[in-house]
Amino acid sequence: MRRSTGGLADLVEPPPRAASPQPERMRTEFDFLLPRGYVAPDGTVHRDGTMRLATARDELLPLRDDRVRENPAYLTVMLLGRVVTRIGTVNDVHAGVVEDLFASDVAFLQDLYRRVNQEGHTRASVQCPSCQERFDVDVAGGRLGGS
Repeated sequence: MRRSTGGLADLVEPPPRAASPQPERMRTEFDFLLPRGYVAPDGTVHRDGTMRLATARDELLPLRDDRVRENPAYLTVMLLGRVVTRIGTVNDVHAGVVEDLFASDVAFLQDLYRRVNQEGHTRASVQCPSCQERFDVDVAGGRLGGS
């Protein structure tokens, strides 16, 4: 314990502690808008959805599946079935749902998967066909003026 000496140092308050930095938040889910959409068995078309970041388990477990062993291209279907958490009102997305997507939607989801899991973003550089100006767009389906 510090004893008072009666000097000026006893009257000066210690500097305030710096506030601890806010914990960094990682974005783990990405909303998207499918080019064509998933057609549910009742005929409803679902286009908006959510994909989460993949874990090591997501990439390893499908390798044990016999469908992937017989046809390595099926790995994409299994991976997307694990990381796509919602398409429209369909919350139980699995390989069977991914199998029923149009090829253009699967290609879109493959590109989104690669962007968020390898590159860490959902932006793509594009060029206007009319004026040739280059600009970035959010391929996850973000709309202008939206969040």
